[in-house]
Amino acid sequence: MSVVNFINNCEICTHGWKNFHNLTKEELRLVNENRYEAIFKPGEIILKQGSPTSNALFLSTGMAKTYIEGLNGRNFIISIALPGRLILGPGAYVDSRHTYTVAAITTVQACFINFEILKQLVRVNGAFAEGLLKDISSKSVGNLTRMVTLSQKKMVGRLAETLLYFSDVVFKNDEYEMILSRQELGEMTNMAKECVVRILKELENSGVIYSDSSKIKILDREKLIEISEKG
Repeated sequence: MSVVNFINNCEICTHGWKNFHNLTKEELRLVNENRYEAIFKPGEIILKQGSPTSNALFLSTGMAKTYIEGLNGRNFIISIALPGRLILGPGAYVDSRHTYTVAAITTVQACFINFEILKQLVRVNGAFAEGLLKDISSKSVGNLTRMVTLSQKKMVGRLAETLLYFSDVVFKNDEYEMILSRQELGEMTNMAKECVVRILKELENSGVIYSDSSKIKILDREKLIEISEKG
């Protein structure tokens, strides 16, 4: 990790959280005076599960994975963190501890903002408070939906849904570089690495996708959606 500030002012940041639009110039100045930036290399831990929630995290550039460190060294990847989104688990308002770990996948330029400042703004700015509630609620809905997927879909359906997630949410393209290893794809879909490799090969053999060690290309989107929905 290296520490350096690239963003001079939150008002002109092109990767800022959209809820900051609800702040006044004076409130934005307060945020700007209580933040710091750092650069993380791929694989470095940005936030550690169980550590104090003294800061909220935003990515200015790069991608990271958010995951829960489970029993017996097994991890469960919740989502891929993208620039401009708030990273703050529910533990911030429960036990003041991070409920998951965040690790850089690519080189990440991160911005940390003092959480006490955000709580102060929540108390005085109703629109900002509502924006925070909407953000947390949206993530909760997404997590609940994923829990249903993992508990009710077969492995091929879970993997198909994950491939579509990368296409629709992360890269917004049917052809993309797979930033997760096969082991990490397993941690995201609750299956063994060997199962991920086998199912990717089956999808490729059936003409639904093209896959190599670092690239995924969706060839038959309708079929992949069908597999995801019926899986």
